[in-house]
Amino acid sequence: MIRKILKKIHKHEKIDQLIKKYKIPRQYLSINRKSITKGVFIGLFWGFIPMPMQMLAVIAMTPFFNFNVPIAIFMVWLSNPFTMPFMYYMEYKTGNLILGREGLENIELTLNWFSANWDNIIIPLYIGTIPYSTIVSALIAYTINILWIFSVKKEKSHKFKS
Repeated sequence: MIRKILKKIHKHEKIDQLIKKYKIPRQYLSINRKSITKGVFIGLFWGFIPMPMQMLAVIAMTPFFNFNVPIAIFMVWLSNPFTMPFMYYMEYKTGNLILGREGLENIELTLNWFSANWDNIIIPLYIGTIPYSTIVSALIAYTINILWIFSVKKEKSHKFKS
């Protein structure tokens, strides 16, 4: 279903004009299983990493990998000001679990508290980021890949029945 929607959007005249005007390589906008799956993985990978300008990191990967850039940028947007506190807290707790630490008590949401405890936060946060940015991103991309294959098989079986 999502595949059909993406294909319809992809064939829109204004998108073709934009591609021609800015000389965007077609492979960065291609709609196929591998391109979408790679875009999901790369976008989620950078989206889980706590850093500024995650979208630029996605763009920096375009010369090295062929993936759907708009999908990757959309996936980066899943980490937004509303979801970041939950994501980073989950990564911090996971990092403490991996490192065998207890973590900080009496957390305050103030800049003074964060600057005073920065050294105790940053290492568990980035250690906790590793499983999410690699394993969770890969699992979600793999799931998208499997669902895409299932969708194509289902569509083909319906064509043969008709």
